[in-house]
Amino acid sequence: MVRIELPLHVVRRVTVATVVALSLALGGGFAVGWLQERSARCGEGVVKLGSPAECVGVTDGAFSYAPYLEPVRKKIYAENQRVAANAADEPFVSVAYLTSFTLKDDDSNSEESIRRELEGAYLAQYRHNRGDLSATPKIKLLIANSGSKSGHWEHTVNEIIARRHSDRLVAVTGMGPSTERNLAAIRRLSAEGIAMVGATMTATNIQNIDHFVRVAPTNVDEAYSASAYLKRRGVTTAVVVQDVARGNLYATTLGTAFTKAFSEGKKQRLVAERMTYDSSVSNAWQNELRYMPGQLCLQRPQVVYFAGRGRHLTHFLDAVANRNCPDQKFMVFAGDDITNLTAQQLAHAAKTGVEVLYTGLAHPDMYRASPRSASAPSAANFQDGGLLDRWFPQDPRDDGDAQMGHDAVLTAAQGIQMAARWQGTVTGKAVARMFHQMDGSQQVPGASGFISFQNNGNPRDKAVPILRLNSKGRSEFVEVSAASGKPAEAL
Repeated sequence: MVRIELPLHVVRRVTVATVVALSLALGGGFAVGWLQERSARCGEGVVKLGSPAECVGVTDGAFSYAPYLEPVRKKIYAENQRVAANAADEPFVSVAYLTSFTLKDDDSNSEESIRRELEGAYLAQYRHNRGDLSATPKIKLLIANSGSKSGHWEHTVNEIIARRHSDRLVAVTGMGPSTERNLAAIRRLSAEGIAMVGATMTATNIQNIDHFVRVAPTNVDEAYSASAYLKRRGVTTAVVVQDVARGNLYATTLGTAFTKAFSEGKKQRLVAERMTYDSSVSNAWQNELRYMPGQLCLQRPQVVYFAGRGRHLTHFLDAVANRNCPDQKFMVFAGDDITNLTAQQLAHAAKTGVEVLYTGLAHPDMYRASPRSASAPSAANFQDGGLLDRWFPQDPRDDGDAQMGHDAVLTAAQGIQMAARWQGTVTGKAVARMFHQMDGSQQVPGASGFISFQNNGNPRDKAVPILRLNSKGRSEFVEVSAASGKPAEAL
């Protein structure tokens, strides 16, 4: 008998047609549901949601959310495959990196900043699994996409919770920017007993939440560090420009914190009430920013403190550059969100000719300026010739995002290692309890500074770099500071 072999694509079509025909014969409901589920799936653990549709959920790297992530996505997937293959000899747990990976124009983060966060996260996974900090259990790093502006956070958080058993998930890192949606995600994960480490969240009111800590300085820390720097420069007058959009926790807490910190000086004063705009009002906030320089020309402050997102700052700088009092010079000081701008946006901002300084979350030059304020082995990976430079040679690291992604996962990894020493099965609650033991000799050897935590989950005496936007649109290191005046150091 002659054996007939059909091409694979033909077999697949015949199989689908057979299933549909059989199901229709049985009533049709199963067929419709099966086809809908099949068309909605992007990959294992990832589905299409929303309009326009986004692929959201959790992947071990087998699925790619976007082309800009490909180099680091491939490395994470390969490492996860290696960990899974060796599971019989070396136990593992999973850590998710949660943020918005499918971005739109109105997202506060850029593709560049998100990619670098994930590169840093992979570096921490590598160091823990088989690098200079090798420890057990090993870590699978899962990539969790909550969608543009975290619009699908509920679906993705549910998927993360489901992975506690199938992937032994114990911790979530990253968490995205300071927004009400991301805060809601934190509260849901907290209720489920999952350990969390925020990477770039700075809003002061995201604290005192069970199982949650963050490695970024708070907005209060940034405001006091900025105020101290300005006072040392002899600045005595300021105006605060603040976004009052509901849900923008970053802007609200940053503006309030700077107002308090600057006003505490004996010589310093705000020359006017805060000037506000509302970024939630479409086609209006740009006009609000355009009218502000006219008022600033009358008030003549030495510094304008901008408490808003980086993408709003670029519009404000355009307006300032075209002010009707060009002889009046003043600097603009901003918070860390400026580091989320694209290289093109930063270059455009630099062309305005306005002096721009800002508090960052980290910078590779921090270690050179203050060697005792950051871990030498960790910092070395972010220098020229370091691991990140060799793995991703075309990606600059002066925005600090890679350092923050690294330190968030490194903190989770250290918590996992500490919990595993005294118990058999590592749980999310056990890892979270270890965060409160990370002090003294157990402080986290971060690339952004040595890290220990207060009871409210905020880092203690976290190093804060003062940065300047140079003429090429790059972050130029000025000095390292802290809210208390002196960052934590190596013991």
